[in-house]
Amino acid sequence: MAKQSKAQRVLTHGQVWTALDRLAERAGLSPSGLAKRSGLDPTTFNKSKRITGDGRERWPSTESVSKALAATNASIETFVQLIGDGGRSLQSVPLLGLARADSGAHFDDNGFPTGKGWDEVALPAASDEHAYALEISGDQMKPAYRDGDVIVVSPGTPIRRGDRVVLKTNGGEVLVKELKRRTAKTLELQSLNPAHADRALDAADVEWIARIVWASQ
Repeated sequence: MAKQSKAQRVLTHGQVWTALDRLAERAGLSPSGLAKRSGLDPTTFNKSKRITGDGRERWPSTESVSKALAATNASIETFVQLIGDGGRSLQSVPLLGLARADSGAHFDDNGFPTGKGWDEVALPAASDEHAYALEISGDQMKPAYRDGDVIVVSPGTPIRRGDRVVLKTNGGEVLVKELKRRTAKTLELQSLNPAHADRALDAADVEWIARIVWASQ
């Protein structure tokens, strides 16, 4: 039994290829599209290439995986997450650059994505039909989030103290913070970058607030 349990923890051929498929889907690409973006032969990641003519498993090379990660701005930690994601489903959610979130009518009064300017990306399902993704630009939120990270925001998920959140003020400012304390009258927010000051806002000055449920780090 001990040997069997150990064997079950070995990385499988199917897990690695599934992780590559999920990496492609996250970037809005097909397997061949991912290969092209990675500077590889377009057929490198095709399903027909995963088993040899005599039925043997063909594994992706370390070099090809490394190029795919670089092409999608993903880390090896992200790839490991995708391997261990089990049967978790993906959903297509609206995607917007965070730098554009406070310009234009991108959200309705409830904080749901609306209007033009949104792209789409396939990411782990958030169990919220109004979930959306924001792409971080710049390093103002290091070390929590870095340039190119994608966060999934779920307006329908309950918020608790210590959660990372996105909120919009009545003045149109969109903030990404950690919720330290919330009362009927005030919100105390901690900056994700220690170099930036924390914020305290009157509850009446907050148009909406939503929880961050996933990040692509």
